[in-house]
Amino acid sequence: MSNPAQDLDTGPDNQAPGVPDMKLASIILETVSRDTARTLAGALQNLIDPPPDALSIFEVEPNGAKWRITAYYSNPPQADQLHATLETIIGAPVPQPRLETVPDLNWVAISQAALPPVRAGRFTIHGSHDRDKVPQGPGAILVDAGEAFGTAHHATTYGCLLAIDHLTRKHTYETVLDLGCGSGVLAIAVSRALPDAKILASDIDPSSVDVARDNIKANRASRNIDAITATGLNHPRLRSPASYDLLIANILAGPLIKLAKDIAQAVRPNGHLVLSGLLDDQAREIIANYAAAGFAIENQHPIAGWTTLVLKRR
Repeated sequence: MSNPAQDLDTGPDNQAPGVPDMKLASIILETVSRDTARTLAGALQNLIDPPPDALSIFEVEPNGAKWRITAYYSNPPQADQLHATLETIIGAPVPQPRLETVPDLNWVAISQAALPPVRAGRFTIHGSHDRDKVPQGPGAILVDAGEAFGTAHHATTYGCLLAIDHLTRKHTYETVLDLGCGSGVLAIAVSRALPDAKILASDIDPSSVDVARDNIKANRASRNIDAITATGLNHPRLRSPASYDLLIANILAGPLIKLAKDIAQAVRPNGHLVLSGLLDDQAREIIANYAAAGFAIENQHPIAGWTTLVLKRR
């Protein structure tokens, strides 16, 4: 990636002054912009080592007047160092983080409850804590924050959901692959839009596949979605050429470049490809690589520093 992960000192010897012997702490940033909140959350999750153990984005004032990002750490970074690192990555002023101790409570449940529903096109992604607040129609998708990435609060997942909503209003796809499925939310969204499609969801991480299977079952989508563990397209079920009308890959720029030829072989002529997990300044290189592999760009959606691409197989 053009913005490599940056290391921060953590651990008992590097804790912030005045917060000794900390078992769990939170780093809190507040901003008046939802896009800025998403950019900060993406940087904390994907571009800085170590990543937080859990992270939430919460609207703390009505009408989007203020957004709060809370990152939970068992070994928190120093707030001043984190602030400088975020400003280097983002290239703009960043709110000053503050470090707070976390009471000995069920902090995972608390962080889940801080995640509001996300509306992306026809889809509303919500946690179980908001089940009674969200109309339970075909667009409602239940995904609790957990081990696997993908609650739609991150701009990459959000961009993919918008792309799925747009494409499935214009096209019908019979076979779909969600490559790097994480929580399974994108595969579930496709199944809601196209209940007759045959959908395969794959991930390199077995624990993510377990989470995806649980979410698929919870959303009653098992009839047309299978989830498997696979490294890229190196799996017997993924090796048949020209297998997919629609392929979605919300991973990172480096793996997408390495997989360009394999993905090109997997997508049928005139089939669509949705790529995300890209910083804005990585989009041009990805477009060039996939143009060489036989794809034409149809749409490009920059959201809060991240880009989602929609391409068509020539």
